[in-house]
Amino acid sequence: MYSPKDYWIELAENFGTADASGFAPILHPNTPVWFNQVIDHLQFNALRRALAIARVEPGARILDVGCGTGRWVRRYHELGLIPVGLDATIGMLRIARAQQTTAPLVAGLAYDLPFPTGVFDFLSDFTVVQHIPYELQANALGEMVRVLRPGGRLILVELIRGRDSHIFPRQAKEWIRAVESCGATLLKYFGHEYLFPDRIFVRFAQILARRRVNFGSQAHSLSSTVEYSTARSLYWILRRTTVFLSALTEPILTRTCRASMATHAVFVFRKTL
Repeated sequence: MYSPKDYWIELAENFGTADASGFAPILHPNTPVWFNQVIDHLQFNALRRALAIARVEPGARILDVGCGTGRWVRRYHELGLIPVGLDATIGMLRIARAQQTTAPLVAGLAYDLPFPTGVFDFLSDFTVVQHIPYELQANALGEMVRVLRPGGRLILVELIRGRDSHIFPRQAKEWIRAVESCGATLLKYFGHEYLFPDRIFVRFAQILARRRVNFGSQAHSLSSTVEYSTARSLYWILRRTTVFLSALTEPILTRTCRASMATHAVFVFRKTL
């Protein structure tokens, strides 16, 4: 049975030393370092836009739920905020500390936050709830709203398309309805990670791979192993171009395309109760 905590424990153990930045266990394991660097850059741009919408001021007390290896906690500190990081996985918190994260780090679950009611001015959740099974998502969102002060801001970044054994996305309107039912009001939301050139290329590569499997090219032999390694290297060489083009067009697409066309959405809420 899938367990979010076990899922992140395994990633921390297997990929905690995969790169110096600590991106691999929290972004895309088994990918080149440059790929996660691009994704992190795009996510940071989205977060800064959300912070501007939320009007978060220096000195605000902020909780980063699912802080992982501490990248947002470190950046919040650099922006003059007072951050606290929470993660269910001790392994992630150890990596965060090794990454020179000096803010308080707390072990705890998103759906059972170990904090009193109304103690934070601002809370961020970057692709955390999407990894929690549907039956626990309402509890997690309710807890996030609970620990905010009245008028406090919540930034939620979650998947709105796609599905996997460890991913439980919702449509944008469903995320909004779920959070507002907990006592918050949507201020604004926008799409994130359109990445059209890269998504087209990946889809094309998946079709080709499926056809090769159908023709029996997946045979377990030395030659097939070498062939797979060569194909994977070529795949990432070509994908570097599509990712670069996607990163160039992302700022324009974010402001001109419907949010539903992106893979993720960024929501900014205000606590009303």
